[in-house]
Amino acid sequence: MTTATQNLENDHMHIIRLIGVMERIIGTMDPRIEHLETIIKVVREFADGQHLAKEEQLLFPLMVSKGFSNETGPVAVMLHEHELARNFVLGMAENILLFKKGERIALSAIYNNMLGYTGLLKGHIGKENTVLYRMADNVLTISEQETLLLDFMKIEHFEKDGLIVNDYLKLIDDLEDYYSNLDTDR
Repeated sequence: MTTATQNLENDHMHIIRLIGVMERIIGTMDPRIEHLETIIKVVREFADGQHLAKEEQLLFPLMVSKGFSNETGPVAVMLHEHELARNFVLGMAENILLFKKGERIALSAIYNNMLGYTGLLKGHIGKENTVLYRMADNVLTISEQETLLLDFMKIEHFEKDGLIVNDYLKLIDDLEDYYSNLDTDR
């Protein structure tokens, strides 16, 4: 049986794949704007809109009801890091708009925000997978895990712009395929 925390860890595997794509893009001199926009879409709608929604709307409140604080401790740290990640994404998105208008200097800001985002998320995912989710596993009953997982499925199958979770994973696949075959020294 898959648990709710295993579902979140599965999301992390896909987010890590997207981080790999971002790290490859950072090595390019002339990135494809549509790929940058796709990354923002996937981050905002899958990583934030689905994955973080599962945590912030469902898992974390349940953990708080079990005695965890949302003001100090692991849940609070994760919430703070979610906000930091959103700020990096906003910085990327704003500078992509400038880059599209021909402002080449914006590419540096895009890449700086990507570096911040990828660096933050690598540590963040490690903390969630090895510490926070194990804490959740220790306090949640089997029934609570099952209910959470059902609620997670509702989030995953909610259409945004006609897309559900598998559509975002396909976008990651496409980006990964493109950048795995790309010489970044161009």
